[in-house]
Amino acid sequence: MLDRGDLDQLLVAIRARGFRLVGPVVADGAICYGDIASSADLPAGWTDEQDGGTYRLKHRDDEALFGYNVGPQSPKKYLFPASATLWRAAEAPDDRPPEPFAFIGVRACELRAIAIQDRVFLGGEHPDPLYAARREGAFIVAVNCGQAANTCFCVSMSAGPKADQGFDLALTEMIDDKGHRFLVEAGTPRGEEVMREVPAHQATATDTTTADDIIERTAAQMGRAMPAMDLRDLLYDNLEHPRWDDVADRCLACGNCTMVCPTCFCFSVEDVSDLAGQQPERERHWDSCFTLDHSYIHGGPVRTSTKSRYRQWMTHKLATWVDQFGTSGCVGCGRCITWCPVGIDITEEVAAIAADS
Repeated sequence: MLDRGDLDQLLVAIRARGFRLVGPVVADGAICYGDIASSADLPAGWTDEQDGGTYRLKHRDDEALFGYNVGPQSPKKYLFPASATLWRAAEAPDDRPPEPFAFIGVRACELRAIAIQDRVFLGGEHPDPLYAARREGAFIVAVNCGQAANTCFCVSMSAGPKADQGFDLALTEMIDDKGHRFLVEAGTPRGEEVMREVPAHQATATDTTTADDIIERTAAQMGRAMPAMDLRDLLYDNLEHPRWDDVADRCLACGNCTMVCPTCFCFSVEDVSDLAGQQPERERHWDSCFTLDHSYIHGGPVRTSTKSRYRQWMTHKLATWVDQFGTSGCVGCGRCITWCPVGIDITEEVAAIAADS
């Protein structure tokens, strides 16, 4: 058990090992990931309300540090940045961060997303060197969720709300008549090493029961659920289902869902130069399968309609991803629902197709 007042000593112990601390901060009307120096930078007393196309911050009635759901950003912002230099004529670019990352407050669905991107970028015959450099040695402090948003469906994707692997330390935040404290679980030897430098004390059976009750309550709060069935075969068998036309009438093809998704990895590559033409570079930028040019080949784009582009996104996420990487590309975080301007719900779209099957 770690008291709230000793959390900064945990952060100091991690920082002393040369890590750059990245955690949740309030910025631009949302809880985002950013650099932190101490627990004072964390969103104490803040929570959020989420629904289809809706996100609002509001004050809590306590000083919980992690009493919110997931925001618009995930660790993907740092491990697979939106823009990166792949090649530079004058010198080799070094996209390795000056310090390895220590991510604070990572949720179970985000841990699953990191594991999925590890498979995408590191699991093949040719690992991505930029991702590998940023991922190498990252220290992860997970937080088990104490509440679920109306857009969460991680339980139905077997991705939360409890962190079960992929972390160095996992915290469960508790605020009750015993005070403000954290149950800490070490997931790696270096996590145990850090905790030896922090004034924590042994958890009791009551403490672990309280933590388990928090997680069970969160699991029961899920606002959505993905249909419990073989989604891969469902989508493969319904490529011409009329629901694709229905969702296309609502979809703006803006790509918001792909930008906030913690697993989407599409990118484009372009060659650029300075105005003098003396410094040519090759850059990589996030892209989206919702853009018309994403499927461009000689003669024009392949997917010219919004229907075809939405079908491509959802079918890849839930079906062809399994063929490529052996797992679903969805972790049930609900970001694509919250940040869709028209509130399109991926679980609703799948359910509508399943209802006719």
